[in-house]
Amino acid sequence: MCGRFALTATADQVAATFGLQAVPSFPPRYNIAPSQPIAVVRQLQNSQSPEFRLMQWGLIPRWAKDPSIGSKLINARCETAHEKPSFRSAFKYRRCLIPASGFYEWQKVDKGSKQPYYFHLKNDQAFAFAGLWESWHDIETCIILTTQPNEVVAPIHQRMPVIISADNYPVWLDFDMQTPSHLFYLFDPDLVQGLSALPVKTLVNNPTVDSPECIEPAL
Repeated sequence: MCGRFALTATADQVAATFGLQAVPSFPPRYNIAPSQPIAVVRQLQNSQSPEFRLMQWGLIPRWAKDPSIGSKLINARCETAHEKPSFRSAFKYRRCLIPASGFYEWQKVDKGSKQPYYFHLKNDQAFAFAGLWESWHDIETCIILTTQPNEVVAPIHQRMPVIISADNYPVWLDFDMQTPSHLFYLFDPDLVQGLSALPVKTLVNNPTVDSPECIEPAL
């Protein structure tokens, strides 16, 4: 799963990376946790260009009676999301990109403790998770898709977020691309190049801590 990530790129860098007209200024985030507002890039039907939005991380399906369900729906498996009642409509019509600079996974070590790792591109450029979004009353929410790990993540964890390569951003956002099987090739974890794993301090275990120390190497 992907339960924490970081976005340390500036608003201007995010705008350039995703071809956005304008992005409001926002502070660097080093320990983004579920239920918090996160940056999202989407493209609406009949729109000529993508747009930037802030959405709550944790998808609330349109049919939900209780918004608390969103706290449980932070990740969806890319292999089955198109079939699940909670996600299948969003998979067809409401796909999005979630900008990130890196993400965290935890490796089990001796005596039940876990070592956090920060995964980022070696050039430290921003990239994008594959996401889905929904609108529930006046709340817009989103979820991150996960896939099988590549050779960098596999020694640490059994899943990783789907990372969409830059040349496939238009494909994933294309409202007219509504056949799930035509999108499955985007989920290949081996398409991700240049990913690096860094063991970091357990400081990141605390979701209230959001500082540059979260991505510093463990001593």
